Amino acid sequence: MGSVSTRQRVGLLVGLLLGLPGGASDGQLEAVRRAQADEGMWTLSAPPLQQWQQKHQFAPSEKWLQNVQRAAVRLSDGGSASLVSADGLLLTNHHVARNQIHKLSTPQRDLIRDGFYARTREAELPCPDLEAKLLWSLSDVTAQVQGAVKASDSPANQASARKAAIANLEKEAAAQSGLVAEVVTLYGGGQYMLHLYRRYTDVRLVFAPEEQAAAFGGDYDNFTYPRFALDFALLRIYDGNKPLRPEHFLQLSEQPVAAGELTLVVGHPGTTSRGLTMAQLGYQRDLANPLQLSSLQARRAALMAYSARGEEQARRASALRLGLENTIKRLIGQQAGLSDPKNFARKQQDERELQQKVAARPDLKAAYSDAWTRLASAYKLLPAYSKRLQYSTLAPSRLAQLALHLHRLPDELRKPSGQRLEEYRDSRLPQLRQHLLSPSPIHLDLEEAVLADWLQQAKTALSDKDPFVQAALGGLSPAEAAHRAIAATTLTSVATRQALLDATPEQLRQSHDPLIELARRVDPVLQKLRTFYDQNVASVETLCAERIAKARFAIYGSAVYPDATFTLRISAGIVSGYEKDTRLVPHQTLFYGLFDRALSFGEKPPYQLAPKLAAGRLRFDASTPLNFVYTADTIGGNSGSPVLNRAGQVVGLNFDSNLEKLANRYFYVPDEAGSRAVAVHSVAILAALRHLYDAAPLADELLSRSQTLKATPAATTTPSKPHAS
Repeated sequence: MGSVSTRQRVGLLVGLLLGLPGGASDGQLEAVRRAQADEGMWTLSAPPLQQWQQKHQFAPSEKWLQNVQRAAVRLSDGGSASLVSADGLLLTNHHVARNQIHKLSTPQRDLIRDGFYARTREAELPCPDLEAKLLWSLSDVTAQVQGAVKASDSPANQASARKAAIANLEKEAAAQSGLVAEVVTLYGGGQYMLHLYRRYTDVRLVFAPEEQAAAFGGDYDNFTYPRFALDFALLRIYDGNKPLRPEHFLQLSEQPVAAGELTLVVGHPGTTSRGLTMAQLGYQRDLANPLQLSSLQARRAALMAYSARGEEQARRASALRLGLENTIKRLIGQQAGLSDPKNFARKQQDERELQQKVAARPDLKAAYSDAWTRLASAYKLLPAYSKRLQYSTLAPSRLAQLALHLHRLPDELRKPSGQRLEEYRDSRLPQLRQHLLSPSPIHLDLEEAVLADWLQQAKTALSDKDPFVQAALGGLSPAEAAHRAIAATTLTSVATRQALLDATPEQLRQSHDPLIELARRVDPVLQKLRTFYDQNVASVETLCAERIAKARFAIYGSAVYPDATFTLRISAGIVSGYEKDTRLVPHQTLFYGLFDRALSFGEKPPYQLAPKLAAGRLRFDASTPLNFVYTADTIGGNSGSPVLNRAGQVVGLNFDSNLEKLANRYFYVPDEAGSRAVAVHSVAILAALRHLYDAAPLADELLSRSQTLKATPAATTTPSKPHAS
């Protein structure tokens, strides 16, 4: 008898358990492995209850799930939060709230540097342009969307029919419910869910520590562990000029979470790309990511040069600069994972096995087998356009992007919602209007520096003969074009933007604002590029992704979770340290470690103690837990998500992940690889408020009333629902 590998022996054993005489295939082994892991950012309508019951002896009840759903908050600045008091208090990360804290700061009152605490309700500061949404209900509308599309139509016509169906569903649902309605695409088009949100635009800053406390260690410690960060902030939702009295909220735990304890994170993970095909992943690895990284690094260099002009310039640019540094470090980690041959080989094997299983069934072969080749053909068109798609935009400049929206809106609003560009659908207009009319400060010298740098990047990458470059520069140098557009603009005035927002297309054409003129020149180029992409790539992508999703459901059943889309999800994991090389990494850090790290570096930046921490370290219990790591599946967008225990209490606040986890955008990185999410202990938040920041009333409010909920008894556990029609 020939030798049998360990993998073959495992396959035979698993095959016996599954009733497969020939043994389990690699794909089935992978499915078993994933079922044992805490993989997946699951929708709250279809959590993996059986899996959790088997692994963690936990299955939340419908009441438990509804409470956390309606207490979870999506913030328009790109992060998560949660309602944590009977008076509308919101808990999120300092780095999620930082954009608003920055906008509320002035040269005379730097809230980023000094922190903020409103001792009275009257002292709470209205955020200039922050929106908070609560997901109130959700329903499956896959049949309505897919039923509106004719299989015989071209991909472009199918895309138009799909857009119209989505817009009609949103319009009808909003009219009937009085809520904000959004149709969410899952599985690349394999499923469509109608989300109804309660929307609040009066959100006020209540508390923020100094940034040095929230981001101790700066970029050196970002995406690392052990960590020593008080990365939290408190906001409050107002409704009718009074604090919101929510029907659902969460309570902070006064007990530190223990090693091995089950945790559940509920939030809005931004974007994962685990469902991409090899053709899509190859384009990301070889072209899209390197181009994006190069442009981000150049933008960071320009901001560093601007910041070097003086202390005030450094303050003005800090939000943009820190955001870029965070994105660059994350992208480098994601690209490293994507470039790992082992990861790529595993994805190739997964795709090959699914294709083989589809080919083995005549019904599936006829319906879905061409999806991969059609998608690959579409992606072969992209390399010739990759630089144009990357650099033909005004997005880096806030003012220029405002001008482009104002230029486009009158013409877009004349169309039915389903025929507009996606960002101008009826469901998107309230948030867009809030963005356009934000009173947050605009610094012309910063805008000019940013726009000049971007136009120079575009010229260098695309050449003088490129249509976008010619339209944007108008024969001038990048510096001259940026100065002409910014120096004489009147768009810094909210009243001016309001007037242009209300203008007809004919009235708007009479505007001679240099930024509006810039938008007018470049928009035909941008529209042409977008039309090419939508008709030749995006529409094919949606059509083929829907077919591949249906093939996966047919082969693997309901044990498939959707990619993250900045919509509400729940993930489970345990609190656990890990082994890094030959070193054991603890599951938690203490304030002792923070003080030691600061003293070990001589309290020199970025390791100096924030003033409140320095003043209180001798009268504070340094054995208080500070940060911890856990195995739940998370990604960017989960920042600010509450980390819950079985009772639904907040035991932590997610704020980061370690370097080992960064590749999880494209691949699930298993627990044994040291992949961990990082959170602030709830006890650290409460202790800091009471003993370091003289904010005991806030700690009391966070503990005001319990809303803990129990799990469903094991005997009544119901299986997970299928994830698509």
